Amino acid sequence: MYLYRDVDGARDEPEGIKMQQRTRGMVEAWRGPRLARIVAASVMLLVGPSVQARVQVLPDMVITREGRTITEDKAVHADPTMQEILTAFDRAERALARRDLGGLMQFYASGYNYHGLHGADVERIWGEVFEHYRGLSSTHLFSAMQVVQTEEGTRVELTCTGGLYGTEAQSGARVTLDSWYQEVHYLIRDKDGWRFLGNRGDAPRSAPFSSSPHHPLF
Repeated sequence: MYLYRDVDGARDEPEGIKMQQRTRGMVEAWRGPRLARIVAASVMLLVGPSVQARVQVLPDMVITREGRTITEDKAVHADPTMQEILTAFDRAERALARRDLGGLMQFYASGYNYHGLHGADVERIWGEVFEHYRGLSSTHLFSAMQVVQTEEGTRVELTCTGGLYGTEAQSGARVTLDSWYQEVHYLIRDKDGWRFLGNRGDAPRSAPFSSSPHHPLF
């Protein structure tokens, strides 16, 4: 069993069917060794850009909290933090589908830092994406979540594989803007829910040039 949420308003029937086929393939691939399953899911994401947004908890999802590991399917799906995280990503996906820059930026924490990019940089880059692409959607496949306590409060470290897709405004071609494999997202919680803080990894000394390739920033 796997849990997924489709985002309304981001579906085209022919591509939707293709996405369902890719998802079924991912579930079948999940019967092999864990690493091979994750790789298979990543490859299938690259088969073709989807117009159907998908936020999905994959089989064998593992949740770690306070030294306790949750692996049982129903317990993973029922976990309150997992449900809240899904809600946060769903909200961001809906803003993406509406091309709502203000709504999308609410997904980011005030202290957001993605390899040297901060809130203002993120807003600028998403503005460029909205300018050059239509029909935006992304896929997020979650395979692990660790809940940790820090001096600043509770933080989630979420392992995600996915991609960002769009239709070029000039050519009309459906393209994969970017993809990521087992990226570890950091999220923190405030009074309004979970916010995206950044990703694991060392930050470069300077932010990318303004005309650098678009990045999902998810």
